[in-house]
Amino acid sequence: MPRSIRPDAVLVQAVIAGALSFAHLHDLAAAAGQSGWKAWAYPVSVDLLLVAAWRRLRASRDRSSWTWFAIALAASLGANVATAGLLDLGHVPAWLRILVAGWPALAFLGGTLLVHAPAPAPVASEVEPGEDVEEPAAPEVEMHRTDIPDPEPASETVPELTPAPPKPPVDTPAVPPALLNHARSIADAHRNSTGEQITAETLTARLGLPAPTCQAIAAQLQLT
Repeated sequence: MPRSIRPDAVLVQAVIAGALSFAHLHDLAAAAGQSGWKAWAYPVSVDLLLVAAWRRLRASRDRSSWTWFAIALAASLGANVATAGLLDLGHVPAWLRILVAGWPALAFLGGTLLVHAPAPAPVASEVEPGEDVEEPAAPEVEMHRTDIPDPEPASETVPELTPAPPKPPVDTPAVPPALLNHARSIADAHRNSTGEQITAETLTARLGLPAPTCQAIAAQLQLT
């Protein structure tokens, strides 16, 4: 289906403003000595420079685009103000004739710079060959283990057992407990007085008993 054309107030306003500005530029160029088709070329030149600067501003807002946009806007507004009765179009001053005559070269320079200006450099610079590239650091990962083994039970310290005194031979005579205690007291007294352990010979001499009995007592007291 063909789309219906709806009237737009902004579009109508743009057509009116463009037509009036176009006519004012033509009148000013004709008053400055540009007759015939040359007077109609001036409005086209001003409007083309204004459109080129506006398109460049939308692509990249650099200083050059703002400069040429301001120049084209000043030319259009200047023509509108000059033809409002503030300037005698029958006696145009010499400086205005010079500006109108030099406008084509200025407009050509501005249009060339706007159209053929180099594109803005990309933000990310390319890496030259042979240049070291810094690799991003690996992110730190915090790990929590859920399979932690159970702690081993502390080993119980087993007290050291003192070795049992060697049993006397079968053929040795039995020693009464009272005699064994008496011999132990003699051995303790000797250790306290001399600081050394009593020998089997010394204990035998002290007891004055038969040799087998003394040997049995020395064996139970672990005397040498």
